[in-house]
Amino acid sequence: MEEKFVKTLKEEKGKYLTYRMDEVIISTGKTSTREILLHPGAVVVAALTEEQEIVMVRQYRYAAGQILLELPAGKLEAGEDPLECARRELSEETGFEAEEWEKLTEFYTAPGYTNEMMHLYLARGLQEKKAHPDTDEVIEYEKIPLARLQEALLETGGIKDAKSIIGLFWVFQRIGVE
Repeated sequence: MEEKFVKTLKEEKGKYLTYRMDEVIISTGKTSTREILLHPGAVVVAALTEEQEIVMVRQYRYAAGQILLELPAGKLEAGEDPLECARRELSEETGFEAEEWEKLTEFYTAPGYTNEMMHLYLARGLQEKKAHPDTDEVIEYEKIPLARLQEALLETGGIKDAKSIIGLFWVFQRIGVE
């Protein structure tokens, strides 16, 4: 079932993504092409308050054409440790810092076309400080009770972002939300 790389047919580099079209030989011996986006990897953070709220962010997502409610997240810098990236992204996007960090899992976001690996962390023991998002980000954050988030996931479809859906289900499982 494995595929063997033959050659790169096309490659275009962006700011942090690389689009590549490769020629491969599939397990039947036939030649095919694969289009992929190479990604440096990313983190997503479920920050849980003592009041059993999750810190969520709202931001306009150009590709989706709408404002989405998401867990804080961001891409890894070259050689960056995922936990350090998680600390940085939570602070930048929300201003929160956490005393306790637990890695819950890691997952591919869309392995059909990208190698992006996302590292999911649960953060607790939060201290609220001032957010300092990147200059090209407009982000608002809010603390949302777990019960409202569960309703948004299961009943209203109010959360459409896959990393947030995965992250929230992991948190519900970890802390025993039914």
